[in-house]
Amino acid sequence: MKSKFVYLSLLFLLFTSMKSDSNSNISQHVCNYDMIVDKDGGSDFCSVQEAINAVPDFRKNIRTTILIRKGVYKEKIVIPESKINISLIGEDGTVLTYDDYASKPNRFGEEMGTSGSSSCYIYAPDFYAENIVFENSAGLVGQAVACFVSGERVFFKNCKFLGYQDTLYTYGKSSRQYYEDCYIEGTVDFIFGWSTALFNRCTIHSKSDGYLTAPSTDKGKKYGYVFYNCNLTADEGVSGVYLSRPWRPYGQAVFISCHMGKHISPEGWDNWGNKKNEKTAFYAEYDSRGEGANPQARSAFSHQLKNLKGYAIETILLGEDGWNPVEKGNELIHVIR
Repeated sequence: MKSKFVYLSLLFLLFTSMKSDSNSNISQHVCNYDMIVDKDGGSDFCSVQEAINAVPDFRKNIRTTILIRKGVYKEKIVIPESKINISLIGEDGTVLTYDDYASKPNRFGEEMGTSGSSSCYIYAPDFYAENIVFENSAGLVGQAVACFVSGERVFFKNCKFLGYQDTLYTYGKSSRQYYEDCYIEGTVDFIFGWSTALFNRCTIHSKSDGYLTAPSTDKGKKYGYVFYNCNLTADEGVSGVYLSRPWRPYGQAVFISCHMGKHISPEGWDNWGNKKNEKTAFYAEYDSRGEGANPQARSAFSHQLKNLKGYAIETILLGEDGWNPVEKGNELIHVIR
């Protein structure tokens, strides 16, 4: 009788211990995440868009953090301007994908266009994403955007952007964007747009000959694209890749302490077939390394910086509000709205 009591007691302790561990895990998610998305069910939402729609509009001074369980989510996602301060955190293997492309007809039979082709649209300010793959899976069909970023103070950490032509569209003219430890791949102009964007320790991968960037920086803007300590890689056999060509006359791109593979063309920079662009675009390098670093052969209209005056990594994104994601991560700054 006594041994039976001891046995039952041990079972009870084991059960309560397992229950405690289970509750502890659930508690951890409840404490760290406001919502959980799982395409297979069993969580708050089955789709990412449902979770975004459920975020209160203009929820100020605090982040709404959404965990996305691993899986492939085929959704065309829109984060509207009213859904401020959202953080999307992905488990390993979280992929947000769609397969639209510019020449694909919409429901009215019109071409979608480059902007209409995006798999994900980010209009809201103070957006943060970590450990997520943003993909356009349309393939070699011309322009097909994986991520369209218009919001102000947007921060991507350890994310991937997969596509071919026009993978990442930095759309917002007043948008500041920070990419840390990210991977971006494509063929032609696969980082393009108007925004000020800083890429820190990112891998920029070319899948064919082409152009890494096509900035359309507005006249008078202090910064366009700045690449810091990035690694420029390519598929085997790729050999004719330019660092940039100006989509608009005042396009800016600067590469600082980047390792460049042999796929980078000796000239490095292209004028997009317009000699006038050479007088207005600003293209520069500092301390380029690797087989693709060739300062003596670079296009005559580009620059080799002698120092980093004006290009300290902490100051490029500061603006007038002091935003500094390099030092402060995704901490919100006080903005009067």
